[in-house]
Amino acid sequence: MTKDKSILIKNIYYMLSYAFQTLNQETFDDVAVEPFEEIYDLFAAILSKGIGRQLKQGLYREYISFREELPVMHGKINMPGTIKNRLAHERILTCDYDELSENNQLNQILKTTVLLLLQNSMVKAKFKDDLKKKMLYFGGVDTLEPKSIKWADIRFTRNNQTYRMLISICRLIMEGMLITTDRGNYRLASFVDEQRMCRLYEKFILEYYTKHFPMLTVSASRIPWSLDDGIGTLLPVMQSDIQLQKGNTVLIIDAKYYSHTTQVQYDRHTLHSNNLYQIFTYVKNRHYGFGDEPHRVSGMLLYARTGEEIQPDSTFRMHGSQISVKTLDLNRPFPEIAKQMDRIVEEQFGNMI
Repeated sequence: MTKDKSILIKNIYYMLSYAFQTLNQETFDDVAVEPFEEIYDLFAAILSKGIGRQLKQGLYREYISFREELPVMHGKINMPGTIKNRLAHERILTCDYDELSENNQLNQILKTTVLLLLQNSMVKAKFKDDLKKKMLYFGGVDTLEPKSIKWADIRFTRNNQTYRMLISICRLIMEGMLITTDRGNYRLASFVDEQRMCRLYEKFILEYYTKHFPMLTVSASRIPWSLDDGIGTLLPVMQSDIQLQKGNTVLIIDAKYYSHTTQVQYDRHTLHSNNLYQIFTYVKNRHYGFGDEPHRVSGMLLYARTGEEIQPDSTFRMHGSQISVKTLDLNRPFPEIAKQMDRIVEEQFGNMI
């Protein structure tokens, strides 16, 4: 784990549990109480339990198209191939047919990810042994070139919904932890990078408030630009991370996961200017959207706390709106994290909740 960002491995599990509700099922009870020292072991344990659960239900199968030269008809005759065989005086048919197979992309992603974890010396032997047992059922499943996976093209249906969390964990591992050696061999890096952790951090905050504050409207919705002429074709999309709303009271939260929560110039620490400009723009455009209706729109930059000495904790009044900057210490026991998150809502909405 990186030295400049301190975060309890157990809290990674809690964040994943909110992002993926499947982890709250009884199957993963052992994972919830296991004391993990390495992030690799946590991922290995989650995959082992999840794959075991999937094996009990049966691995997902889908129809795969095959073309084979056969002595008897199976499926449909492929005429060009069969004519070619006749001309070559071969008494065989070229047949096209579909067959249900476990050798599909979803299972291939699971197997590829597990093999990467098995190659990692940081994964403890007991977790490797569990994963090896699961892989005995994947003998007929191929592996993939990790960087060839088009994650955005993966579609889940009613028949494979149970794979959604597992594939998301695989993506977190492969995109966030994968690096390539000079020889082109894959190995796992020390920890997921900032970009992937930021996505998990955002998702965790959104799902936490969705679950614990049902009286609020919790969303990650777009904010329309407040334009005088109504023409905004070339303007960028304003996509908020988290919006909490009760009536005409709104709190817009921008979740930030950085190695350094402040920028330094000439030994002077200041907030990241782009972050401040962004949240101010969100707040003012949301404010103008209410028109003449009574309302209150506030904004917050919520940073994941780092090991730096200076941590932002300030509140500003900007053009009639409140903009605050706070940090969430992910290296504290989770009940303390939850209290801080609850306090944010209480301070904003008070007796409305």
